[in-house]
Amino acid sequence: MRSAPRQEAAMRILVACDHGAFELKDKVLAQLQAAPGVEVVNLGVDGPDSVDYPDYAAKACQGVLNGDGERAVLLCGTGIGISIAANRYPGIRAALVHDEYGARLCRQHNDANVLVLGGRTTGPNVAEGIVRVWLETEFEGARHQRRLDKIESNAAEYLKR
Repeated sequence: MRSAPRQEAAMRILVACDHGAFELKDKVLAQLQAAPGVEVVNLGVDGPDSVDYPDYAAKACQGVLNGDGERAVLLCGTGIGISIAANRYPGIRAALVHDEYGARLCRQHNDANVLVLGGRTTGPNVAEGIVRVWLETEFEGARHQRRLDKIESNAAEYLKR
């Protein structure tokens, strides 16, 4: 008797935004939901009512750190504020990306576990390419891992003060 082919576990991606990016978030959600091997969790927001982006960065980053998702996509008007908020969490490597080249390198060299996009600064076609490349690209490790280890070590050393 033959056994069934082994099912690969889906990569779970958490997605959150503020009011400045909910329209682009909906497009990113649709793209991620259509991607094979991806499970998506929408953490909001879903409309134009004003909210505070640090609250949504916290939901997603804490989710990644707690194992509720392997990666996250965050969006705000420019992507700047929410990326600053996200990078305050040890273990989060949030990259504000504007093109496919940046998407590739943030994965290959920095093992970015959070992709950040600006809802008012990134067009939907550009965002689609960025998300596709970010999903497809693997971390290269080697010398890049040594550098990531230094980032964590330097932060831990500073926090001991």
